[in-house]
Amino acid sequence: MGLVARKEEQKLLNQAICKQESQFIAVYGRRRVGKTYLIRELFSERFSFIHTGYFSLPRKEQLSGFWKSLRKAGLSPTHSCPKNWMEAFELLEIIVEQSEAEKKILFMDELSWMDTPRCDLIPALEHFWNAFASARKDVILLICSSATSWVINHVIHNKGGLHNRLTLSIHLEPFKLCEVEEYVHSLGVSLNRMQILEGYMSLGGVPYYWSHLEKGMSIDQYIDFLFFRRGALLKDEYSYLFGSLFKQPEIYEKIVRFLYQKKKGMTRNEILKATGLTSAGGTTQMLRELENCDFIREYTSYGDRKERIYQLIDPFILFHCHFLEPRPGDTQFWMHRVNTPAVNSWKGLAFELVCLLHTQKIKDALGIGSVLTEEFSFTVRENLEEGIHGSQIDLVLVRADRITNLIEIKFSQDEYLISKASEEAMRRKRSDYQRASGSKNTIHLTMIAPYGVIQNSYANNLDSVVTGEDLFR
Repeated sequence: MGLVARKEEQKLLNQAICKQESQFIAVYGRRRVGKTYLIRELFSERFSFIHTGYFSLPRKEQLSGFWKSLRKAGLSPTHSCPKNWMEAFELLEIIVEQSEAEKKILFMDELSWMDTPRCDLIPALEHFWNAFASARKDVILLICSSATSWVINHVIHNKGGLHNRLTLSIHLEPFKLCEVEEYVHSLGVSLNRMQILEGYMSLGGVPYYWSHLEKGMSIDQYIDFLFFRRGALLKDEYSYLFGSLFKQPEIYEKIVRFLYQKKKGMTRNEILKATGLTSAGGTTQMLRELENCDFIREYTSYGDRKERIYQLIDPFILFHCHFLEPRPGDTQFWMHRVNTPAVNSWKGLAFELVCLLHTQKIKDALGIGSVLTEEFSFTVRENLEEGIHGSQIDLVLVRADRITNLIEIKFSQDEYLISKASEEAMRRKRSDYQRASGSKNTIHLTMIAPYGVIQNSYANNLDSVVTGEDLFR
């Protein structure tokens, strides 16, 4: 099938290959996002050495596996299995020196799994790069890992011999809607944009989660196939996801579960109180690691007070927490609940999340893609003495051109009907925002709805409408 999307990443990697100096490149991102696939497809048969670490195996087995990969790359059988990583990388130097390739491309996948307790992997890697590879002009050292926090802490922000040694780092993020559409079509599957949008609410933009879609399947059938049928492909993905990324996965899961219970997010102090964690610094580090994995986001909430909020934003995790705990026994659970109030209520929340993940597309649709903006949610409690009725605004864009967009997000299977009551609610929110914020900007009311809005007298009071089509552009 070949590579789909990832155009910018392909460009960066190809440019690195063409440079006249040796390159040290790290590619990282959450499990199943396509890191290994990108590298293998892009460089194909050009590897001089390739190795994948073993999950949860001790140093002896890691070294044995590395030695076997060296043998496959052409290492003479006269060289015995290395006893430590210093010896292992000395053998890798031999592979580089005997290679006749113009560029010696070395790929170490899941490097974090090789870093077992009390081993010398990082010092050996430092010495290999600093004393050998960087002194040459022809080495391309590619490392890859799903444990994003490990890459950031041990390589990108390394304070020792690897400090500032990377020549390129790529955080591979989940697909956006337009990239999922391109990928689905590359599979030969015909889904319209509304079905892709609804699938995105459950699966997000992780390519692997979309890769088993087959011709003739509706998105609702596919969700049953992935989650609810007997032997469903992703039935245990949630536990694997945390177990493969973190050394103490249960703590991270605990944080995520509390964030799930509060859809708009929590402050760090609220998380500490809810989880019972005692180390503020340690919790901040864990939140940063969850953010690096694209599971949560940190954002500013304005209103009664300015706060830094952590919010769960991964569609797959949200779907799992909502519908798979406890696990339903119905093998067609999703098909049997299409258009039920419970599912439709969830879709409203899920669509709001998809919009938050596509803020740049919203700006593009409003014609302000290049305008500097501050983006936040806004909540203010009732204060009738000051004329404030109490409001919560999904998304606020404060623009450098002195206009502020107050954005209301509504999910609907058809064009959304703005009633007198909903129009009055939006005007009340505008009044509350102006009074509470003291903003002197011009206020524009914006609505996002998958099919747009029905044109009536109430809709005429909107300044702009963003549709589901706009999120794909």
